[in-house]
Amino acid sequence: MDVQRELLIEQRVANEAKSPLIAYLLLIFLWGFGVHRMYLGRWISGLFMLSVWAVGWLLTPILIGWPAVGFVVLWCIIDLFLIPGMVRADREDIRRRLR
Repeated sequence: MDVQRELLIEQRVANEAKSPLIAYLLLIFLWGFGVHRMYLGRWISGLFMLSVWAVGWLLTPILIGWPAVGFVVLWCIIDLFLIPGMVRADREDIRRRLR
C-alpha cells in the first residue's frame, strides 16, 4: 500500500473511532446502565447489564436484588480497565474494514 492510502485510512480511523473519554464519562455518570458498552458497540452485554441492574434495583426492597446490583458494580469496576482495549479493538475493526 502506498503512503497516501495509509494516511487516508488512519484519518478515517481517527474520525470514526469511539472516544475513550466519552466511554469513561458514560461509565462514570451512568454507571450500571451499560450505556458505555452500547456506545462501544457491545450491545448485547450492554443490554444485559442494564437488565440485571434494573431487576436488581426492583428486587432490593425484598433484599434479594443486592447480589445483582453488586455484580453490576463489580462489572463496572472491571470495565474501567477494559475500556482502552475495547477502543483499540474498535479502531482495528475500522482499519480491517477499510483495507
